[in-house]
Amino acid sequence: MNNPKHPDFDPTVFIFWDTPNIKLPAVLDRYVLQPYVRWARSVVRVETDVVMLNHLMLYATTSLPSALYLFYNFSWIHGILHWVMQTYYVGTYMLMMHQHIHMRGVLAKRNPWKLIDQAFPYITDPLFGHTWNTYFYHHVRHHHVEGNGPDDLSSTIRYQRDDIWNLLHYIGRFVFLIWLDLPRYFIRKGHYKTGLRAGFSEFATFAMWYLFSRVDGRATVCVFLLPFVVLRLGLMVGNWGQHAFVDEVDPDSDFRSSITLIDVASNRFCFNDGYHTSHHLNPLRHWRQHPVAFLKQKDQYAREHALTFKNIDYIMITVRLIMKDYQHLAKCLVPMGDQIGMTLEEKAEMLRRKTRAFTEQEIAVKFWKK
Repeated sequence: MNNPKHPDFDPTVFIFWDTPNIKLPAVLDRYVLQPYVRWARSVVRVETDVVMLNHLMLYATTSLPSALYLFYNFSWIHGILHWVMQTYYVGTYMLMMHQHIHMRGVLAKRNPWKLIDQAFPYITDPLFGHTWNTYFYHHVRHHHVEGNGPDDLSSTIRYQRDDIWNLLHYIGRFVFLIWLDLPRYFIRKGHYKTGLRAGFSEFATFAMWYLFSRVDGRATVCVFLLPFVVLRLGLMVGNWGQHAFVDEVDPDSDFRSSITLIDVASNRFCFNDGYHTSHHLNPLRHWRQHPVAFLKQKDQYAREHALTFKNIDYIMITVRLIMKDYQHLAKCLVPMGDQIGMTLEEKAEMLRRKTRAFTEQEIAVKFWKK
């Protein structure tokens, strides 16, 4: 299904429906949908990803005109509805951009699509709460290098992951200080140009906000600032769930410091974001290949004591942790290997152990390679 040359190849056209389940009148299917899909496959970087072109057109015809009109003729009703719309869109957009920053694009490598691919994030990123280029610098050039280790600015290892005050400290540090911490990290590591670029991108975005606020401060709040707050909160709450369970024996293992989610709605709407272990094992793996890779490596996942959950997403994992509801989390666990013989109470206790904060002495021993 992922091979364009295979007769059963099935590109993803919509996030709500699988293509074979789309039942259009024969005339519309033959003369509208199928010709569009054939054309769109030639426009996107990977032929499976017709859905990403659809979403770019969706944002170009809804998010952008709505934002511009708010600066032309503001009303609070429109402003709040715009923010709600962007909040609804942001999960899918975020994970589309996740592929964009790892693959350096989602559209074809020929013009004009190459130019559009390079340009559109500078327009759409601020509309969804991103500061320019920061996602790339933080996620690709930083997080995947450090891998939730001691030098990762979004690392969870020093926090008690079932404590609300630890979570609030974690969120607050990122929201209020990442503009400073990320450039300092790169400079400390000797990547001076990257540090300067990361800092410049943040301040350029802040300057853009200021200029737009001179046009209409209320519109600036609804178009830029509210999405910014929502996204940064969501990023940290989600990352907490992704890296809450860290193995007490080998916390530096990609199998043991991240998790996998299956049978969860967000995999459909957010391009298989639940396969976080697979993503850390191979950050360049295409999103449609994650389930394939997971099944191929399931025996290794079991040997490595990896954690797989069903029917729960990252945000709800964070919520259940703060509630200390390990029984519910244990019920969502998909046991593999040695986990199969555990009772519910044993699973809950195992999960509890993996949320304990590491001391600096433990970090020095267990992360000595870093």
